[in-house]
Amino acid sequence: GDLLDPASVQRAVKGVDVVFHVAADYRLWAPDSEELHRVNVGGTRAVLEAAGAAGVSRVVYTSTVGALGIPEDGVPGTEETPVSLRDMIGPYKASKFLAEQVALGFAHQGLPVVVVNPSAPVGPWDVKPTPTGRMIVDFLEGRMFATLDTGLNLVHVRDVARGHLLAAERGKIGEKYILGNRNLSLVEIGVLLSEITGMRPPRVRIPYWVAWGAALAMEAAARIGGSPPRVSLTAVRMARKHMYFSPAKAVRELGLPQTDVREALRDATGWFRAHGYVSAR
Repeated sequence: GDLLDPASVQRAVKGVDVVFHVAADYRLWAPDSEELHRVNVGGTRAVLEAAGAAGVSRVVYTSTVGALGIPEDGVPGTEETPVSLRDMIGPYKASKFLAEQVALGFAHQGLPVVVVNPSAPVGPWDVKPTPTGRMIVDFLEGRMFATLDTGLNLVHVRDVARGHLLAAERGKIGEKYILGNRNLSLVEIGVLLSEITGMRPPRVRIPYWVAWGAALAMEAAARIGGSPPRVSLTAVRMARKHMYFSPAKAVRELGLPQTDVREALRDATGWFRAHGYVSAR
């Protein structure tokens, strides 16, 4: 179906009890950033309107921790950390922030919507792959030569899937739940991948301005060639902050599982190798 085709969306929710709106245009770089807004904001509105008309009993809207606030003092962010549109870096985050506001607006009007905010899911079946999965593939291919002073909250993708089901069963209408697990610096992620694979972790930490210059050149080439850059300016700008968050609310209220992140990374590396994402060595 097509999120921007009302008839297609209406058919998808007809006779359905619970709607999980997971679909989104997840790109940190796009030739036309308005595409992200049309799909992520307009598509969300279309799904929620159709769900309301169909009389569903619950909607779980998949947002992202990228739409949440990050405290300046280094403390992990929560669902309640203050945030506004001007805090959003790049068109993807901006579109997801606005889409989340649409979802919460529908909840305020009476539609039974629960919002989940996954962090960086890791594990098998990362077909595209996601930016986090691409980082793991780059490590396995020996292309992860250096790191930046940044960090992520990693979570096993299986726990994210379970978190969606738990949100449908136990989530409070109009509430947000961070589906995350462990906060790790990029250096720490490299060390874990090294321990799992036996490969050497990156030893060099590059300055922010070097990464910025490289991304600028890659984006210029991308606009000429039409292929996405390996590293986008948005990704570099995002890296200036450690994307650390607390899943305590989801663990407490939903019973979100906390599978060891090492297992998630092991599952991801095994899947990428088994499915041809890594060159034979």
